[in-house]
Amino acid sequence: MTDRQIVLITGGGRGIGAATARLAAQCGYDVAINYKSNADAAANVVKDVEGSGGRAIAVQGDMAQEADVERLFKEVDAFGPLRHLVYNSGVTGKNSRFEAVSTQTLRENVDVNVMGAFFTARAAIPRISTKHGGRGGSIVFLSSVQSRLGAAGEYAWYAATKGAVDSLTIGLSRELAGEGIRVNAVSPGPIDTEIHEPGRKERVSPMLPTGRFGTPQEVAEAILFLISDKASYTSGTILTVSGAR
Repeated sequence: MTDRQIVLITGGGRGIGAATARLAAQCGYDVAINYKSNADAAANVVKDVEGSGGRAIAVQGDMAQEADVERLFKEVDAFGPLRHLVYNSGVTGKNSRFEAVSTQTLRENVDVNVMGAFFTARAAIPRISTKHGGRGGSIVFLSSVQSRLGAAGEYAWYAATKGAVDSLTIGLSRELAGEGIRVNAVSPGPIDTEIHEPGRKERVSPMLPTGRFGTPQEVAEAILFLISDKASYTSGTILTVSGAR
């Protein structure tokens, strides 16, 4: 048996999720990651976690699908008692003005960014909550500075879904405060991951206060702080990691 706490990270095969998984292992956690399609990337993360002395599993699933979420949590149950959830799955769709966005993109954004957060939080609560026999822990959602900036002309629909995530963070933090679950969000600015269209980094960077995109590692550091005991009195917080944006 191990006394390492288990953290589940959705979208954990690449980008911010992968950086968070690797850092979590270095900080003493066992890690379950979810991935949608890139099995090789997820396998590399598992290998790195195990190389840091942790246990790890990777579970395929689309977090927009309720059945996949249920299957994911059953596999995590077999892995061990869940203590922390990081909901990192997210999509934007092709950049455009709002009147040009497809209905498919709108639905995908709501399904992944909002419904996926709903599904995973709903499944995690009875596993973590002391009211239901859990040992307590935390939930961290990935939001975006666009929830307050609006992403005009690029993906306003994405910004709107992250506004929903912010509201969920505040509501659940108050609902679960007496059950040993802290609920927070990290709100990144532009981060150098594959979510951006080609050329966007070069176009946007000169307009940023710091003149650069952030790194997945910089966001991971914030996430690991929020799930750690160092943040024991921090709940309902939306922690901005945006280089002054």
